[in-house]
Amino acid sequence: MELIWFAFFAVLLAGYFALEGFDLGVGLLLPVLGRTAGDRDRMVAGIAPFVLAGEVWLVAVAGTLFGAYPMLEGEVLFGLYPLVVAMLLSWIVRDAGLWFRRRIGGARWRGFWDLMITLGSLGLSFGWGVALHAAATGFGSSLLHPLGLLLGLVVTLLFAFHGWIFLGWRLPGFAGAARSGRALLLSAALAALPAIGVLAGGMGYLLDHSAPPATLNVLSLMVLPFAPIMLGAQLWVWRTFRPGKDADRIPSFF
Repeated sequence: MELIWFAFFAVLLAGYFALEGFDLGVGLLLPVLGRTAGDRDRMVAGIAPFVLAGEVWLVAVAGTLFGAYPMLEGEVLFGLYPLVVAMLLSWIVRDAGLWFRRRIGGARWRGFWDLMITLGSLGLSFGWGVALHAAATGFGSSLLHPLGLLLGLVVTLLFAFHGWIFLGWRLPGFAGAARSGRALLLSAALAALPAIGVLAGGMGYLLDHSAPPATLNVLSLMVLPFAPIMLGAQLWVWRTFRPGKDADRIPSFF
């Protein structure tokens, strides 16, 4: 049972990096590729149908972490408290930018919230890299460790690349040549690679800190039956909003 829950947690975390990574990457690229307000509208419209679906994976990651590995809760919250707070604030700021940017007309209003989208995306992307390094070192290293900061930069660049590929797939011709679904799958795998590497290295540690078998059995009955529903909803979103499905007719969040 411990192996099943480790595999489930690994799929959720890697899936979050792959499916939310391009959203954050597009946010990072707003000031780079969004030269005009219309360009930024198209970029936000491109990710609009996918953002909430991707964030579901983050909620599932957190729930699985504290349900299947309750002994790690104190280590994570205590060792990463400043980082967790910063990432939560970044998440709030990024989502607020997505929802508020078109609520009032005016270049200054929209420009401010576009900046918040970028800063929030940067905080989340960089924070994930730092968090992965902390997890890989047993939460004992400084959050300002050079290797942690380097991994934060690597994750940020991977997400930005993933976002660039996504724009070429979702909005052909907007960010260079059109890109295929195969290219998007490759960039998704690259975005998830840091998480996969840390999980592979920490497999034994996680298994040793698993909840008791009785707890895992109860969690299995409560959670695992809903996994196909979550996967089916994700497939529906991608099928419904694939390229050519009125990408430019969704100006922002409503």
